Amino acid sequence: MDQNMNSTKEGLISGSGAIQHKAYARVGLLGNPSDVYFGKTISFSLANFWASVTLEPSPHLIINPHPIHDLVQFDSLDHLVNRLQSEGYYGGVRLLMSICKLFHKHCKDNNINLSPGNFTLSYDTNIPRQAGLSGSSAIVCAALSCLLDFYKVRHLIKVEVRPNLILSAEKELGIVAGLQDRVAQVYGGLVHMDFSKENMDKLGHGIYTPMDISLLPPLHLIYAENPSDSGKVHSTIRQRWLNGDELVISSMKEVADIAAEGKSAILKKNYQKLAELMNRNFDLRRCMFGDECLGALNIEMVEVARRVGAASKFTGSGGAVVAFCPEGPPQVKRLEDECRKAGFSIQAIQVVPSCLNDVDLKTLSK
Repeated sequence: MDQNMNSTKEGLISGSGAIQHKAYARVGLLGNPSDVYFGKTISFSLANFWASVTLEPSPHLIINPHPIHDLVQFDSLDHLVNRLQSEGYYGGVRLLMSICKLFHKHCKDNNINLSPGNFTLSYDTNIPRQAGLSGSSAIVCAALSCLLDFYKVRHLIKVEVRPNLILSAEKELGIVAGLQDRVAQVYGGLVHMDFSKENMDKLGHGIYTPMDISLLPPLHLIYAENPSDSGKVHSTIRQRWLNGDELVISSMKEVADIAAEGKSAILKKNYQKLAELMNRNFDLRRCMFGDECLGALNIEMVEVARRVGAASKFTGSGGAVVAFCPEGPPQVKRLEDECRKAGFSIQAIQVVPSCLNDVDLKTLSK
């Protein structure tokens, strides 16, 4: 750590006024994707991967492109084409610009006065791309935290509202997503979320209940180096749900109920029940979306875990899987061996504790 940076639960603040915040990757443990359909979910923040954003006071407002993720200089045409095929067209600059715009709008709409002053924003991330780990929203979340501290308005924007602000910045860019990921990243730790229509209509957000991370059993993350695009998966299901498709509506309700059952199972440390619910969650997703939509590579990650008797499901919409080995270390070893054979990466999951500081906690609804 830079000797001039002071560490607090709010992030890092230097003597020169530079502010740095991290936001972590997200794992949807149970209930996803019902967050987009007035359902319930349980998610947690993953310490293995994160995005960081640094804000430094400056004479002009500058958004710094990342030297890798926003590459605009290439060795050749082949280099450019290969780069686009592996990384896509978009880096993080558009995300930083969008959250600046939506933060400004939110403050203006809510009569929150912003003091004058400019800054330079830069970012870094080690979250695998298109792995269903919420890499884009992590950048936006970290940037929002920087803006809250730079303008000293953290106490004026409620914690429950911040996920909506992050999501609105992503929707501005055409990113398809729900609130679940942003809630997990704003709160940190393990969170049960209730997105019932009644709550959403009345409050404008869900009911978010932090849970003790020590209640979780050891979990593992499996991911592919070249996964699918998680931003395209919800499209047909959303339309079918809006059209009143009975299979989608009933299945999505059952997925939401899984999160409610999962909360009880986790509180009781009933890990056998947790394993059953994880598997059922994926089976319902597969029934609704179909194998073609989920993708062979994504399904294989789930099947690799199931072949050794582990419970497994997507962390998000594909690209990574969360696995639980109820039989303990010998089963974990078999899972690691199978993942290596299949060409998948596997890591023991580390869960981030709550990210909320004293100022944040005072903004929470009673």
